Amino acid sequence: MTTLPIETGQKERRRPPSLGDMIVRHLVYSVGKDQAHAVTRDWCVALSLAIRDRMVDGWMTTTRRIYKSGQKRVYYLSMEFMIGRLLEDALSNMELTEEARAFFDERGLDLGEVLTSEPDPALGNGGLGRLAACFMDSMATVGVAGIGYGIRYEHGIFRQSFQDGWQLEEPEDWLVGGNAWEFERTEVVHPVNFGGYVSSDANGKPVWNPSERIMAAAFDTPIAGWKGQHVNTLRLWSARPAEVLNLSQFNQGDFVAAARQQIVAESITKVLYPGDHTPEGRELRLKQEVFFTSASLQDIVHRFLLNHENLEKLGDHVAIQLNDTHPAIAVPELVRLLEDVHGMDFRKAFDVARACLHYTNHTLLPEALERWPLELFERCLPRHMQIIRAIDDIATAEVLAAGKGIDPNVVRAIDPHYGGFVRMGNLAFIGSSHVNGVSALHTELMKKTVFKDLHTVYPDRILNQTNGITPRRWLLECNPRLSGLITETIGDGWVADLEQLKALEPYAEDAAFRERFRRVKADNKERLSVYVQEQLGVKLDPTALFDIQIKRIHEYKRQLLNILETMALYNAMKANPNGEWQPRVKIFAGKAAPSYTLAKLIIKLINDVADKINNDSALGDMLKVVFLPNYNVSSAEIIIPAADLSEQISTAGFEASGTGNMKFALNGALTIGTLDGANVEILEHVGEDNIYIFGMEAEEVAQLQSGGYQPWVRVGETPRLQDVVTQISSGFFSHGDTERFAGIVDNVLAHDYFLVAPDFDSYWSTQRWIDKDFRDQNVWQRKAVLNTANMGWFSADRTIRGYAKDIWNALP
Repeated sequence: MTTLPIETGQKERRRPPSLGDMIVRHLVYSVGKDQAHAVTRDWCVALSLAIRDRMVDGWMTTTRRIYKSGQKRVYYLSMEFMIGRLLEDALSNMELTEEARAFFDERGLDLGEVLTSEPDPALGNGGLGRLAACFMDSMATVGVAGIGYGIRYEHGIFRQSFQDGWQLEEPEDWLVGGNAWEFERTEVVHPVNFGGYVSSDANGKPVWNPSERIMAAAFDTPIAGWKGQHVNTLRLWSARPAEVLNLSQFNQGDFVAAARQQIVAESITKVLYPGDHTPEGRELRLKQEVFFTSASLQDIVHRFLLNHENLEKLGDHVAIQLNDTHPAIAVPELVRLLEDVHGMDFRKAFDVARACLHYTNHTLLPEALERWPLELFERCLPRHMQIIRAIDDIATAEVLAAGKGIDPNVVRAIDPHYGGFVRMGNLAFIGSSHVNGVSALHTELMKKTVFKDLHTVYPDRILNQTNGITPRRWLLECNPRLSGLITETIGDGWVADLEQLKALEPYAEDAAFRERFRRVKADNKERLSVYVQEQLGVKLDPTALFDIQIKRIHEYKRQLLNILETMALYNAMKANPNGEWQPRVKIFAGKAAPSYTLAKLIIKLINDVADKINNDSALGDMLKVVFLPNYNVSSAEIIIPAADLSEQISTAGFEASGTGNMKFALNGALTIGTLDGANVEILEHVGEDNIYIFGMEAEEVAQLQSGGYQPWVRVGETPRLQDVVTQISSGFFSHGDTERFAGIVDNVLAHDYFLVAPDFDSYWSTQRWIDKDFRDQNVWQRKAVLNTANMGWFSADRTIRGYAKDIWNALP
């Protein structure tokens, strides 16, 4: 090994190996290949392990620094971590991209191909999981001592494909080739119990006698912040049986029974969001939430006791953030650990738990707040049921003490109606110090809708922390052409301080800069066009307006409104083929939950409409529709930089925040949207001339929904929409099958809870306004530049600093 020159009297110091040396060493000794026989995936693993080695030094330094300083720890509990491929992120944050590129260039290899050979971890489904991943990046960048806790799903969310336009769900296999980033912690295993009964000891203390035990095994992934100066941990739990094999049954030839415990245990971490339309599926979902939450809390308490003795001070050193209601079981579980395991009295245990716990709400849909049937809950968690009843007694006393005239039954976690339910949103609210919304509008609506009574009793508990995105992943890495132009123009300080993008504002008036900005978008659209042709065989015109809606398929997100307007546009183009139409490409992507029948029917409708339109030779390239399968982080990184128009068209009052809207605008796409979620704040930052707002506002939506709205009447008053609904009913878009989309027709005419019909004309008119603006590229590119320039406030770094200051009290 090469040595550094040494001065007299100094011991010889050895130069650390180069990144190239480390890659080659791992290729040989970790992968077991020589350079002549290595395939792309081998190089990917070797590079990942080499980068991981570099991260480990900073990881250990960070850990020692945190322990030495006594910095407050933040633990982020989330059912999803949609982290995407980690290699490019790590290279970028560690500032090793160019060194890696030079190494592969010397060998005639393409770094891009090496990066894309990494599997995309299937650990999330949408905004909830991607937000958690952005927060992990930003906590490390800002310097918060953070650990993320979640589940190491073996198959994660399903892989989506289409058969004759219908969604098919297949298991993901992202772990088949191993995971180069994780460290298995064989010494860290925590028991998670279910079932059984509760008895009392000689002193009358409750004793839980569980009938089932699952072991949670830890796998750690280092998460480096920008420049690698701070490295945090993502700890994921994998389920293991308490007894690996019943050897007696096996030797008697009953092989299936012998392995039963292993099968039951491992099912908990097989799949993200198993179908809950069966009793077995509902029980599995509950057990998943209990499994990772209990293991995480046991781990947190264990870490605390390594350096502290008095658990009554837990809240001084620990902040636990519950990402949505999935980990809400943390409230009774932390009380149980403090009371039953560590001997604290109940009231003190609850006060300590409340001091530690904080809850982020992500939805105003009551059904999405989760509630579990009492029978199921008590059967699986009898001790927790006792604790929740005691917590409800505390809540009742606090309601009465507030003197606001609120019925305690409305506030309590246990809803006695319809056989009884445990309301997890109420439980999380009662048991937390802070409850935050994720956009200004969402936070105010929380106070008036789903948590109105709780807010009346606890008026200081709700506060806002508007979501953000990491600029490293969602501009620097996914859009190198644009990030390069920005850095050339204003320097690279924006990567760690996104608000420096404000310096781009004057360049919106610079014709030469606008042209360079336009060429970047054109290149990205060419790349997406190639990707679409590879995936679907559909040829796109990159000069057309790329109009994109990519997100989870749900009625409130209104992919249905988008495709109905697309059908009306097709009709208008056919009726007036010589009209001054702006060529458009409509791009959809997103997954529907396996048991969500209407959402899956909407996917089928979009695919059938695409088949009709794309094969109409008379239309040519004037209008194309594509639905890209298996939407994930990796595909988003190709799609978002290519967007001209970002569809954020949820029914006003239903989208908590959105983060896709931020990613698109940051990359120079203009937004068409309702005044919903973070669209409100994007409007404030980019200016009303640089965003396209349509439709009813949240108060109007609430009034219409509660005032005897008759959707068939509104459809009849909207000729373009009526024509489209008639076509769907007649089988025009389904090869004459008049029954295929009867569920959609019935939804539009008889239900329309998410108000597609009332917003249709406004949406249509706004789209035609967009056509006009896009035809004048000077107008359009000026708006696009101003969107990028004014999105700095939406950095997740800003969001994390807000949490650290206002909620966690954990600023570094």
